[in-house]
Amino acid sequence: MINAREQFKIIMKGVNKIISEEDLMQKLEKSIATDIPLVVKLGLDPSAPDIHLGHAVVLRKIKQIQDLGHRAVIIIGDFTGKIGDPSGKSKTRKQLTNEQVIENAKSYEQQIFKILDSDKTDVKFNSEWLSKLDFEDVLKLAGKVTVARILERDDFEKRYKNNEPIGLHEFFYPLMQAYDSVQLKADIEMGGTDQTFNILMGRTMQKDYGQERQVALFMPLLEGTDGIQKMSKSLGNYIGIYEDAVSIYQKTMTIPDNLIIKYFELATDIHPDEIEVLKLELKKPKTNPRDVKMRLAKEITTLYCGILETEAAEKHFRTVFQKNLIPEDIDELILSQDCFTQKSEIDLIKVIVKSGIANSNNEARRLIAQNAVKIDGEKFNNSVMKNPNNSFVIQVGKAKFIKVKSA
Repeated sequence: MINAREQFKIIMKGVNKIISEEDLMQKLEKSIATDIPLVVKLGLDPSAPDIHLGHAVVLRKIKQIQDLGHRAVIIIGDFTGKIGDPSGKSKTRKQLTNEQVIENAKSYEQQIFKILDSDKTDVKFNSEWLSKLDFEDVLKLAGKVTVARILERDDFEKRYKNNEPIGLHEFFYPLMQAYDSVQLKADIEMGGTDQTFNILMGRTMQKDYGQERQVALFMPLLEGTDGIQKMSKSLGNYIGIYEDAVSIYQKTMTIPDNLIIKYFELATDIHPDEIEVLKLELKKPKTNPRDVKMRLAKEITTLYCGILETEAAEKHFRTVFQKNLIPEDIDELILSQDCFTQKSEIDLIKVIVKSGIANSNNEARRLIAQNAVKIDGEKFNNSVMKNPNNSFVIQVGKAKFIKVKSA
């Protein structure tokens, strides 16, 4: 087994905050001495998952800890999910139904094993123990924390001061999450910085039950491709782990240069010593950040798509973005009769929508109006095509191509 100091270095890569370093070192040394792996806990509230690189930050860290010989326990919050985590919320969360919880939980199980080692992962549902608590047990649990302590949470404090409603059931969310740690005898609990209160509550609860307190390990939030906002699907600045290799590679290449190292730390499994070398490389006047970013894009894409698809994506990028050429391996669309106007001209709007490049006629019109459309490499700003060739290539932006042929 890797020595404790080396494990510590790998675990600490990219970490935002840890409570505490001393506790983690002691746990690692004890694990090596006893040959008993640490239990790393991550709780997931099953609310419509669709994992992107931002969500994957914590999962990648858990995978790195698994590779050091430890076990992960993923808690699917099917019971807590009925309340909904109030962290950062300005109003009471809508409670999920049993059917929604079960459906979302299944989706989470499928997605997390895109990253985690299934042989070193246990997936548990916290209804297994929380649903068995009777009212007396709940009162005992509630008696371990004061209302003043609960109101220390920023979101509760703000809502209380603003006379906004707080459901009494919401107070139980951090208690139940903490009780999960007691049931698991967790050694480490992972989470984002927005989970600080909940995870520290787990340390408190474990101490009350006479257990060794878990280490609280917090990962930072990852900015999206815009370099400003937290990665979010609704903002369109995300890189999805289930996207194709070309999309993952190209999206990674759009991140600002100042985020290259942060992405290496949070979105890859590269050793921290190697990242230090890359930091020095980027400081050299002759270094082009694009070359380092291509290394980053290759690392991330390989994690989710494999080396063969990544190499094809890199070739596609060099062809389209560096040489400004039309790639050879593009999809084809055979023109159907409804793609023609009554004057036998091609309705370009319908063609662009049929190809899937645009989702609606309005979007296709907007792309044409913005001079984002090229036909065989030449800009084209008309909605119809007269006397077209038997085949031609439509390009939208830098990365979207479709080869169009007559029937």
